[in-house]
Order: sequence, then C-alpha cells, then structure tokens
Amino acid sequence: MLMFRKKLKARGGQEKKEPLHSIENAAVTIDALRQLLANMDDAEIIERQTAKGQKVTFLYIGTLIDQERLNESVIEPLMRYSDHTVYECISSSKISKVTTLEDAQKQLMLGSILLNDSLQNEWWAVLLENPLSRSIETSEQETILYGAKDSFSEQLEQNITLIRRRIPLTQLKAEKFTVGSLSETTIVLMYIEGLTNPEYISIARNRISNIDYDLFLDSSQVAAFMEDHTHSVFPQYQQTDRPDVCAFSLGSGKLTILVSNTPFALIAPITFFHLFQSPEDYINRWLVASFLRCLRYLSFFLSVTLIPIYVAVTTHHYQMMPMQILFVLVESRSKLPFTPFWEAFVILIILEIIKEASLRMPTKSSQTLGMIGGIVIGQAAVEAGFASKVLIVMAGISAIASFLVPNYLMTKANTLIQFVFLLLSSFLGIIGIMFGMVGILAHLNGLTSLKQPYFAPVAPFYWKDWMDLFIRGPLIKMKIRPEHLHPLRKWRYSGRR
Repeated sequence: MLMFRKKLKARGGQEKKEPLHSIENAAVTIDALRQLLANMDDAEIIERQTAKGQKVTFLYIGTLIDQERLNESVIEPLMRYSDHTVYECISSSKISKVTTLEDAQKQLMLGSILLNDSLQNEWWAVLLENPLSRSIETSEQETILYGAKDSFSEQLEQNITLIRRRIPLTQLKAEKFTVGSLSETTIVLMYIEGLTNPEYISIARNRISNIDYDLFLDSSQVAAFMEDHTHSVFPQYQQTDRPDVCAFSLGSGKLTILVSNTPFALIAPITFFHLFQSPEDYINRWLVASFLRCLRYLSFFLSVTLIPIYVAVTTHHYQMMPMQILFVLVESRSKLPFTPFWEAFVILIILEIIKEASLRMPTKSSQTLGMIGGIVIGQAAVEAGFASKVLIVMAGISAIASFLVPNYLMTKANTLIQFVFLLLSSFLGIIGIMFGMVGILAHLNGLTSLKQPYFAPVAPFYWKDWMDLFIRGPLIKMKIRPEHLHPLRKWRYSGRR
C-alpha cells in the first residue's frame, strides 16, 4: 500500500511538471488558428477573393459577433475596394493589428473578426461584438415609489453610461482590470478624482490586482477576495443594482466597483449604518425619512431579539411577566410536548424553509406559497400542539420585521444572529441575550471595510455625521460630506472650500 501511494504521488508530481501549451509568443498562422478553433461548432473560417483575385481569410465565432455588421462593415467594403489594403478598406474604428496567437485568441473571444491580408502578410482584428443584453428595467431588489426607475444590467458599458449620465464630469475616472484565468472577467473601478481619498483607491487597486482565481460569475465573488474579514456574517461591501445609489456614493467620497456580466455593483468603504439607508430617504420629507429609518433599526432589533426574549422569559424569567400575560402563556403552552427552545427552533427552521421556497418558486406562485404556506402551517402547528399561538404571532412579526432592512445580505445575516441569540437565551436567559449584544457590538467595532472602521461614525465618534445616521436631517443642513470617509473636498456647496 505504501509503494502504491508513492507511485500515485510520483505520477501526480509528473503531471504538475508537464508544461501547458503556451501561445503567448506563438506566431499567427492559419493552421494554428484552425487548431485553436477545433471542436467549436460556432466557429467560422471563410475564404473570399476580391475582384482582382486577392485572397482574404475571415475567422470568427458566430455566437459572439453581430452578423449584420459583418456584412455591412467588413465583407462589402472588401469586395468593393479591392485596390486597397485590408486596413484601408475597413471603416470601423475598432480595428487593431494582431501579432501573437494569444492576442488572436483574446480578440476572438471578445467578439472580433480576424482578417488575413495575404499581400501584406498581416492579421487584423475588427471588433463586432454581439450587443446581446436585456433592456433597462426597474430594480426588483431595491424598489421605491418615487425616484429613478432604471437599474443596472449585465452589460458593463451600459452600466458605466448610467453612472456617467448622473455625474457628467471628466474627474469621474474608470480604471479597468481583468481577473479570472478562465472567465477573463472585466472589473471597472470608478471614483471621482480630487474627491475620493487616494488611500481607498490605492487599497482597491492592490486588492483587485492581487486576485488570483480562475472563475468569477458575480460581483459578490469579487467582494469575497477583497474584504477585510472573511468569516464575518456582515457584508463589508454594499451590493446594489441602482445607478442612482452608486452616483450618490461616488459623490460622498466612496468607490464603485462594476463587474461584467452581473447587474450588481459594489460600493466601498461602507459602515454598518449604510446598510439601513434607502434611496427613498433622500426623496421623502426629512421627518418622514427619519421616522422610516428609525423604524428599520427597530425592526432589525425585533427580528433578532423578539423570539429569543420569548424563550428567555418562558424558560428563566416567567416571574417578570404580569399575571394576565402569564395566564395566556400557561394556557398556550399547557399541552405542548417541547421546551420553549425546541418549539422556537422548529418554527424558525420551518419559517426559513418557507422563505427560501418562496424565493425559488416561479414569481406568480411564490407569493401564494408564502402567504398560504405560512398561514396553513402555522394554524396546523397550533392545532396539532407543536407550537403556541403566542410564538406563531412573534415568528410572523419577526419575519416581517427582518425584510424592512433594505440590504438583502443584511437580512440573511439577521437569521444567523437570531439563532445564536436563541441558543444563548435558552441557557442564560436575558443575560445571555445581553452577552450576545455585547459580542455583536464588539465584533462590529472590530470590523473594517477597505481598512476603514465599520462602526463609524459611532466608533470612532464623528458628531457631525450624526445628521445622517439614525435620522436623515434636512438636505439644506447637510453641507459637508461624511467626515468618516475623509473626502478631499469637505463641502458639498461649490462656493465652499
């Protein structure tokens, strides 16, 4: 057995030492390109002759190019102007010379057509990518009644356009990176030069450049390689598909990171309190917006602690309840076979199953499943003696309250925190919940986003930023940008310096 393992290890080592086929400096030839496009049914290799007998070879991948533009911009001009070189015939501005096989491969996968000029013995690439993308639609994740209705799509250039229309400045910079050895995913880092702190830009540049992975299909995967604390349940990058949110964040001194083939952008640095802000906060009257924001904080607290408090009180602190409420609880729990902890645990698990099922079901049936499933299962659980009526009411309030947080990633973090508090309350009662809150506050105080404090402007304390923290003050009073972001331009008014 030991000899067999050594042989396997030796074979594995031999496989690792074998060099992969490199095309970095290989010359571009017809045979090399044919071998490169072997077993690709959507690849096309066409040879044509001009009126004077000049041979021209076309190579492209049909699913990646615009077929109509191929005829109008490439084939017809070449057939019409046979006295000119290939470069002189093509009127497209996106034409470049190809010198290596690696460059040829990249151009083909970007949606370019490779042309061979037999007289000059040169290869040219004409970019004619297929503009395949869905139309601009309303955001489904961050819906608002008033305000902009457009949202990002999977088309990177279109997303950049939506932001530039809102900030028409040359100071709005867009730096492009490529990550993923297999996916070749394009990442665009956007910031306002002269406003955003250069330290943030430098950190983001370095982290994007140091990403070493093979496949990226979503911006959240990029965030996983850039965040400071991998094992925290709290998101350190805000994900949004709204261009107005990105524009507002850029104007405040933050960065925006766009990823190709995904409609969700990343915003950094953020704090814990940014996850409770909604675009509608800056549309409603400031008193209404302040009330709604406080309601979100209260809802977050209720969604995390309401059921653990029920378990703590019914298990350890029943003497704290008024006599009338105690009679209701005793009557409700008199025939239940489970302890309060297991009763709450089972109900919360069932509630999470219903929520996940309603998200995965088709849109037309998901709402019906959520409503009817919750009512039927809740009523059946009470009648069967598996749960009390009081717990069912609290579970419903807790579930609804968790959805008031605008950020969906934060909503899912609520669930894990709730289970931790539930476990602490079953062993230590109210004291366990207090220990849990202290632990959460300590954890939040230790987190960072792009190396910036996650619990600012509370810790460290920036009193001027409290104008837009738990309340949303009047816009005319919010004259300066958030101090905890350390912007280069402090004042929002152009007349101030």
